[in-house]
Amino acid sequence: SGYLKRPELTKEKFIRNPFSIDSTARLYKTGDLARYLPNGNIEYLGRIDHQVKIRGFRIELGEIETVLRKDPRVREAVVIVREDAPDDKRLAAYFTAQHKSSPTTGELRKFLTEHLPAYMIPAVFVKLDAMPLTNNGKINRLALPRPQQSDLTPTEGIVAPRNQVESAVLGMWESVLGVGPIGVTQDFFALGGDSLRAARLMNLINRRFHILLPIATLFRAATVEQLAV
Repeated sequence: SGYLKRPELTKEKFIRNPFSIDSTARLYKTGDLARYLPNGNIEYLGRIDHQVKIRGFRIELGEIETVLRKDPRVREAVVIVREDAPDDKRLAAYFTAQHKSSPTTGELRKFLTEHLPAYMIPAVFVKLDAMPLTNNGKINRLALPRPQQSDLTPTEGIVAPRNQVESAVLGMWESVLGVGPIGVTQDFFALGGDSLRAARLMNLINRRFHILLPIATLFRAATVEQLAV
């Protein structure tokens, strides 16, 4: 067991089992903080690391940050989970640029897509002039600003619908996701889509076009362009 091609992360997360006499036995360090109560129950207290769970996937925020910092145009990078609306968790990446010319959201998303799976790509990228710091000089994650609408739906590189089918499907996307404008080449999940929104979207599409497409279709064709074919 372990992380694929990540021996240092495997060593950090798969620790020796102190309850076993087998020296090779391992426990997975989840990062959850808990305590036993007098009645024998376990009380969950929160997280002690930056591992999160979104749309059923366990995500190491530090792994996204590490890849983002490899982009030569990025100086600093922090990734957090934001829930600015109830039950609407989204990955948000904050960065400062190496030079005056800042990379666009499309460029950063493309760079990450070459190294990470789709479910680990942040839904929003926010450029900062400087990271907010604590009194100890560490990045203050709690002080990171709320993304603006322009951050959530960047306009660069947006491809407009080219036929009636794409136009109809795009309208459903904007309704379900609650954002706009959206281009036909943008990824549903990168825009904040999740399994619940996917179910709502496919229901609308099936009713509109009188077909029966499973939700899994959206995972294989996650853009309007692909879905409308």
